[in-house]
Amino acid sequence: MLIPYNLRRLIVTLLLVTLALMACTSAILPTVSEPEATPSSGAPDWFSYQMADVRTGQPFTMSEFAGRVVLLETMAQWCPTCELQENEVKKLHELLGNPDDLVSISLDVDLHEDEASLKQYAERLGYDWILAVAPLEVARALGNLYSAQYLNPPASPMLIIDKNGNVFGLPLGLKSTESLKITIEPYLNAVPEDK
Repeated sequence: MLIPYNLRRLIVTLLLVTLALMACTSAILPTVSEPEATPSSGAPDWFSYQMADVRTGQPFTMSEFAGRVVLLETMAQWCPTCELQENEVKKLHELLGNPDDLVSISLDVDLHEDEASLKQYAERLGYDWILAVAPLEVARALGNLYSAQYLNPPASPMLIIDKNGNVFGLPLGLKSTESLKITIEPYLNAVPEDK
């Protein structure tokens, strides 16, 4: 069966356009494979920005957690994926027995949400770790240093900060309690380097 010339041209054109779009998309979208550390030439500037735990009102900076492992999630209160991920984090703490050297932080990166509503959110869901509204400078730093996906809460972006202050990105998407445990345990068992 012969395909008419005009139909062949249309098929070839559609294939070429599809291939071009796929090439453009793969160049634009970040790929996440293995976590990558930031250079060890010192902590990023955003580690020194003051934030406040909405549950307690206590101010903190990321630098205060040196020598501990930090599991950091960027989130928004309207995001159902975030709530699912936070429930996995809650189960992780229970599974690990709430170790003192693991700190979980949920940073609300939605500029339209405030500390009062985040506190109500945490109370309603029974979250007992640090929740804070990310200052604009912190949100910008996360987007610029790691990926704009860290400002896209439904992608379930998370970072691990090891005991030495190195930052590692986790793969995007919902992570189960078990996969978080497997990922976190080597960091918890690591001995911090002397500086």
